[in-house]
Amino acid sequence: MASVDIDKVDKFFGTVQVLHGVEIDIVDGEFVVLVGPSGCGKSTLLRMIAGLEEISRGQISIGGRIVNNVPPKDRDIAMVFQNYALYPHMTVHDNMAFSLKLAKAPKEEIKKRVQKASQILGLEPYLQRYPRQLSGGQRQRVAMGRAIVRDPQVFLFDEPLSNLDAKLRVQMRTEIKELHQRLKTTSVYVTHDQIEAMTMADRIVVMHDGIVEQQGDPLSLYDHPANLFVAGFIGSPAMNFIEASIKRNGGAPVAVTSDGTALPLPPNAGGTDGQPVVYGIRPEHLQLTQAQNSSVPAEVVVVEPTGAETLVFTKLAGQEVSAVFRERHQFRPGDAINLAPDLGAVHLFDKASGQRV
Repeated sequence: MASVDIDKVDKFFGTVQVLHGVEIDIVDGEFVVLVGPSGCGKSTLLRMIAGLEEISRGQISIGGRIVNNVPPKDRDIAMVFQNYALYPHMTVHDNMAFSLKLAKAPKEEIKKRVQKASQILGLEPYLQRYPRQLSGGQRQRVAMGRAIVRDPQVFLFDEPLSNLDAKLRVQMRTEIKELHQRLKTTSVYVTHDQIEAMTMADRIVVMHDGIVEQQGDPLSLYDHPANLFVAGFIGSPAMNFIEASIKRNGGAPVAVTSDGTALPLPPNAGGTDGQPVVYGIRPEHLQLTQAQNSSVPAEVVVVEPTGAETLVFTKLAGQEVSAVFRERHQFRPGDAINLAPDLGAVHLFDKASGQRV
């Protein structure tokens, strides 16, 4: 196992800069997830750690050793790809053993490592099968087993669950997390799925347009997003954003929308009088209430029951706002309801800069 230090790394493709001064320090044994929309630079950064892309500026260290000019085979890393990349003419056993055979490892050592990896991943009944005889989840386990047998310092995962169906993705998420807890090997995992990031990571690094927007443990990012992008990207269903202006008038502060609707704020809310802001509130932090003095009127537009929860889309202050209820309500489109925000969970962002107020 080893730490991974990414120090002021830039990446250019010709004259186009795709990574801007990325700095991430990954400690030994940590599971870090790089998350962001397509094109944000997360896979490029992972490939730079692996040595598959050159570093334009800055440096990357693995285990305290600068690896900018070290070939991929000498970095002591193992990579799990989105498309499995299995050899179709080899059995599961031979796929997992191939890298060790190339390294001219002793036969007994190869047998021992493949047996151990197959036990960890539940692949023992399939060792003599070929990839075409396996399900998608089993193939992904083989790809992970091929990485495990190498006993690397660092695991790199490049969207390994993207080709799996929804139920299998949930199962494999759990298996990868359990695997990390057992092996405690430093891992860097790339995904565009923020649910994967939230459920698997020790630490999340949110990227956007080649910049690290924020990094921290999952609940810190969820509860204290640094800006509008992180607030909108982390969380499902997404945070509600309502454009407003702060009004103080010597009393309790409120955020007033363009149609005059007053949204309540906590007494210690930041911002200056008249400042244009974006009022953020997560769907689960809106409560249904009969009290009109502490709530905001809304009109039901669409109701989506999911069984455990009911997701309700409403029109509030002329803007679309969603709410989540654990209770089962018989709402119909057009119904008038009152929603009370949890003041301890209100987020304010400066409209111009997008930064947290």
